[in-house]
Amino acid sequence: MLVKGSIVLPEPKGGVLLIQLGDIGDVVLTMPAIRTLRRHFPDNELTVCVREHARELAEDCPWTDAVISVDKQRRGLRRGLAYHVRFLKTLRNPRFSLAIDLRTGSRGAIAAFLSGAPYRIGRFAEEGPWWRNNLFTHLVRPVNEAIQYAPEHNLNILAPFGLSTGDPLPTLHVPEQRRKRARVVFREAGIPDRRPIAAIHPFSLWQYKEWQPREWISLMRHLTGTRGFSVIVTGSSAEQARAEELTKGFRGRAFNLAGKTSIGELPAILRTCSLFVGVDTAALHMACAVNVPTIGIFGPSSPLSWAPRGERHCVATKGMWCQPCRQKGCQGTEKSRCL
Repeated sequence: MLVKGSIVLPEPKGGVLLIQLGDIGDVVLTMPAIRTLRRHFPDNELTVCVREHARELAEDCPWTDAVISVDKQRRGLRRGLAYHVRFLKTLRNPRFSLAIDLRTGSRGAIAAFLSGAPYRIGRFAEEGPWWRNNLFTHLVRPVNEAIQYAPEHNLNILAPFGLSTGDPLPTLHVPEQRRKRARVVFREAGIPDRRPIAAIHPFSLWQYKEWQPREWISLMRHLTGTRGFSVIVTGSSAEQARAEELTKGFRGRAFNLAGKTSIGELPAILRTCSLFVGVDTAALHMACAVNVPTIGIFGPSSPLSWAPRGERHCVATKGMWCQPCRQKGCQGTEKSRCL
C-alpha cells in the first residue's frame, strides 16, 4: 500500500539505485527485485548498494551495472572521515534519478537521500528516528507479509508503481571463474568425483537457529554410509574448528570446506552438489538459487517466509505447538527446544 507519493513515476533520466543493506541471505533474496528493475529499466544504469561482505554476490549478478558497498569497519576519526568522503563521491557519481531502499533502517534512508535522486522510494518504518520516513518522496507500507515468501517482501516495494515480475524465486549467476575456483577447491580437498556430493551447512550467525552437533554427525553417517554420498561441510573461517569436529573420523567421506571459499565462491561450490541440508541461513538460499535440492531445518523462524519454494525443496521441523515463535530462542535464551 502506497502511503506517500504518486503511483506514477516519471521515466528515469539517470541511473537507478537499489539499496539492500541486509545480511548475505537478504541479498540473495533480493535478486528477483534486481531482475525486475533490469526488465523495466533496460537502458538505465542499475547500481546496487550492499554491505561489503555481500559485494561479490552483487558483482556476479548479470542484471547490475555497478556495485557500491558499505563497510562498517571501525576506523579512527581521520580514516573514517576519508572513507565517508569517498563513499559520498561514489554515491553521487553517476547521477541517480531514482533510489529505492528495501529496508526500514536509517542507514539506507540516508544513502538514498545523499544519492541526490529526486525520486526516492522507501519502506514505511513504524519505529525508528522521526526523520527517517521524511527522507523519501514515496513510501510503501506492505500488508500481510507474515504469510509471504521473503523475496516477495522486496517486490512489494516495487509493486505499487507497476514494477512487477511473475517469478519471486531467487537465481544466482555463477561465472566461469567461480566454477574453476570450485574445481580447484574440490581437488585440493581430495574430494572424489565418482560419488554424489551432499553439502551440509550447520552454522548460523544466530545460535538459536542451530541444530545439535550430534544430530549432524548422525545425519552425515547416514548420508555417507547408507546413501553413498561424499559430504562437504561449509561455513566461514570462524567456523573451521567446529566443522572439523563434525568431519573428523569420517576417513575420506566427509570434508571440511569451512573458510575455504569466499562468499562469491560458495554458490559455485554448492551448484556441484546433489543435495543441500542446512539451517535457516544464507547458504540455504544460495543452494536454492543455484537449483540444488534442499532440506531446510527450521526451529523458531518461519518456513513460510524463509524456506525455499518448489518441489525440489522441503522443510524439516519438529512441529511443536509454539513454532514458529520468531523469537531468539526460548525465553530469550538463544537456545531453542524445537531444535
